[in-house]
Amino acid sequence: MTFSVRPGQTRAEVVEMVSPEHTNARGSLYGGRMMSWIVTAGTLAASRLARGLVVLGSMDELDFLQPVRAGEIVQLAATVLLVSRSSMEVEVTVHAEDPASGMRRPATRAFLAFVAVEAGGRPRPVGVQVVAADPEEERLQAEARWRRARRLVRIAQRRQPEAEEPPPRHHLETCRVVFPEDAITGNLMFAGRLLMDLDEVASVVAMRYARGPVVTASVDALDFLSPVRVGQIVHYRAALNYVGRSSMEVGVRVLSEDPFSGREQHTCSTFVTLVHTDAAGRPQPLPPYEPGSEAERRRFQQAEQRRRLRQERLRSLR
Repeated sequence: MTFSVRPGQTRAEVVEMVSPEHTNARGSLYGGRMMSWIVTAGTLAASRLARGLVVLGSMDELDFLQPVRAGEIVQLAATVLLVSRSSMEVEVTVHAEDPASGMRRPATRAFLAFVAVEAGGRPRPVGVQVVAADPEEERLQAEARWRRARRLVRIAQRRQPEAEEPPPRHHLETCRVVFPEDAITGNLMFAGRLLMDLDEVASVVAMRYARGPVVTASVDALDFLSPVRVGQIVHYRAALNYVGRSSMEVGVRVLSEDPFSGREQHTCSTFVTLVHTDAAGRPQPLPPYEPGSEAERRRFQQAEQRRRLRQERLRSLR
C-alpha cells in the first residue's frame, strides 16, 4: 500500500559540534567531514521515509560558502523532495552557528539522490509518495525533477568506457581495504566514508603542489556507478588538472577491486577544487604551472571550462 506525505513531513535534522578532530591544520572544518555529515543527514531522512536501507546514488555539485571553525555548531536539515519508485531526491541545507553570539550563517546546500535497497543491494520500491501542497513545494519538486533528468543523462555518459592514458606529473594513487566499520549496515560501504577518503586524497595532491595548507572549495557532481562492499579494495586515483592564482582542480577516480578475482569496477569520479591559504585562511598565490604534455594541456583546457561554470554557479548561490 502506498501513502502520501508532504516534503516538510520528511525533514530530519542532525546537529554536530565541530571539535579539533574534525578540522584541518588551520582549524576549520575538513571538507570530507562535512560531506560525510551531509550524507548522514540525507541517509537519515531517506531511510526513515523508505523504512529500511538506502544507499547514496548521486551527489550534485557542492560549494562550500564559508569556513566553519572548531567550537562552532553545524546544523544539517535534510528533506525528501521527490520519490520515483526506488529513488529519492533529497535536499540538505547546512548552517553554522557561533555558540557565543548565537549568529547563524549558511555554510552549504547539497542535493543528493538515494536508492532504497534490499539487504543484498537490489533496489526496492519506497512505497511512499511525496506530494506538494503549496506553490513553493511545487517549485522545489519541479527543480528536483530537472536535476534528476540532468543526472540520468550524466550517468549514461559516465558509463561509457574511458581511454587509458599515462598519469600527469602531479598525481597520487592509494588504496585501502573496506572494513565492517566502513559500512552503514550490511556489507555496503557508507558513501560518507568514501567521500572523506576521496577529499583527503585530493588534498594530498594539492598540498604537495602548494607546499602549504589547502581547503576544499567545491566538489563537482559525482555518481556511484557500482557499489563497494566490505572486503573489497578501494583505489583512489587523483591528479592535478589545473592551477590558477590560488586555486587548483584535482580530478579523482575511484575504483573497487575484488581481491579474489582481481576484477575492478568504476565506482565514481569527480573534480575537487581546493584553495591554497595562509594560517588565517586568506588565499595565497600558487607556484606557476605549465602543462608539460599534450595530455596535460588537454586536461588544463577542460578544467578551465569547468572553472568558468563553477564561478557562474557560485555567483548565483551568493
